[in-house]
Amino acid sequence: MEKVNLDKVNYIQYGNAKGKDIILLHGWGQNIEMMEPLGNPLSNKYHITILDFPGYGKSAEPDEVWTVSDYAKLVHELVQKLKIKKPTLIGHSFGGRVAIVYAATYEVERVVLFGAPCVRTKKGLTLKEKMLKKAKTLPGMGKIAEIAKNYIGSDDYKHATPKMREILVKTVNEDLSDYAKKITVPTLLIWGEMDEAAPLEEAKLLENLLQDGALIVLPGTHYAYLENLSRVINIINNFMEG
Repeated sequence: MEKVNLDKVNYIQYGNAKGKDIILLHGWGQNIEMMEPLGNPLSNKYHITILDFPGYGKSAEPDEVWTVSDYAKLVHELVQKLKIKKPTLIGHSFGGRVAIVYAATYEVERVVLFGAPCVRTKKGLTLKEKMLKKAKTLPGMGKIAEIAKNYIGSDDYKHATPKMREILVKTVNEDLSDYAKKITVPTLLIWGEMDEAAPLEEAKLLENLLQDGALIVLPGTHYAYLENLSRVINIINNFMEG
């Protein structure tokens, strides 16, 4: 990871200056706005920090192809700059992955994860993926296969710049199980029962890796935290006070 210019990292801070610090970490391809529906109602009690991850929102792209650990280091540098002590991390999806690595490496108070893929489970290839794989082996088909990837890949992949695509491929293929095992603080998993990006079975595997973890399953999708917002706010408030 190169030395990061924190002046190029966009973030906001607001809320109760005397309250405990909460850092909200958004998902891949998103920005601060995706976490404000959480931050705003929590700001009466807590001091809220939300950042745009480098490469998204108003934050500059990294100069190198980063790992999840690099993003965790970036968050830690920001924590040090802002003189935050033992924050509670709340992360959705990719932001949850960063929270897992951060909490395994640096001091935190608590962790809340929404649909955060952690354990790599083997999945069979879809028919389209099998066709793409076969196409790559045919003479002169390499370039066509690369173009096809734009149409059969995930929305995250399609909408990313070339460098951010490299980061996406690198980060989604990383198994974070060893990091999860090192987290000692109370960790709450809030999952949508119909989450396809991070299936519920993976949440159960993650719960078993944690030293002090609990899983709450809500109706909804990968965005169950927004689909059940008032309930999630109540859950977080109770968790923070516990």
